[in-house]
Amino acid sequence: MPTDPLIYRFHELVSVYGTAFKELIPEQFGDGIMSEIDFEMALTREPNPAGDRVSIVMSGKFLPYKRC
Repeated sequence: MPTDPLIYRFHELVSVYGTAFKELIPEQFGDGIMSEIDFEMALTREPNPAGDRVSIVMSGKFLPYKRC
């Protein structure tokens, strides 16, 4: 388990929402995975009166499973 608070939150995010991602990607694209090799990410600040928010956009190439 990560001890750094920020890395822990990312670990928690995947633990909580990972199964939803796993269901939604095949539902939207078919059988396959999102590539981490051909991957882009953008991080921006979103001003908010209740406290600024962090926006992270991840974009990975969809790789369909190859059937043998």
